Amino acid sequence: MDVKTTLKVIAAENLEPGPGVTEGQTIARVIGCEEVPTDRLRVGFASYEAGSLEPLHWHPIEAFYYVLSGHAIVRDIEGTEYHVGPNTGIYAPPGLAGAHEWEVKEGLTLLAIRGSTESVRKMQFTVDKETQRSYIDVEELARRGGISFSSHY
Repeated sequence: MDVKTTLKVIAAENLEPGPGVTEGQTIARVIGCEEVPTDRLRVGFASYEAGSLEPLHWHPIEAFYYVLSGHAIVRDIEGTEYHVGPNTGIYAPPGLAGAHEWEVKEGLTLLAIRGSTESVRKMQFTVDKETQRSYIDVEELARRGGISFSSHY
């Protein structure tokens, strides 16, 4: 039997960061992207500038973040604050109960791991803190392939 390797080795310095979902954030896709397709996982290096705020939001997929450098305050749906820094892991289950907010105190770099490569499931829903109602910008919804209309009534 002749087995061909499928192993991939990715050097961080060869990754091209692009804009993230919030101002002051960049993301460099590692796997689960066009360059390195995967079956189930999407991994990226996310960087935030000091002073960045990613408002309270949730995802329809589970996410795990591992802080590599910097400091931030992460808030949950109940408003509880967690000070996170290097070697801290944050697990956000799918759905509203896993909602989280990032307030970046000093430049933050983290490894972001998502449980799906499907664009339609990688959405991010912003949460109104008072009403807990969720919303997503229609352009972002369309970009992720989350809009479709049937011609059948």
